[in-house]
Amino acid sequence: MQKRSVTLSGHPTSISVEKEFWDVLKSIARERQQTISSLISHLDREREGNLSSAIRLFVLREIQEKKENSFRN
Repeated sequence: MQKRSVTLSGHPTSISVEKEFWDVLKSIARERQQTISSLISHLDREREGNLSSAIRLFVLREIQEKKENSFRN
């Protein structure tokens, strides 16, 4: 588990997620040509529940979607 500091809506906050989730989240942000902060801000606005869980679920959904798309092609 790693604690990371980010700024959301102008306020510093810390997020604890496992390194593996953080690495994939950074990769997704790069693919979308977004900063990690802007991607997390988007997740923060859309979430239900705590932010760490929202990040994990987002990463999981992204991986599942890529896997499904690879089977279709």
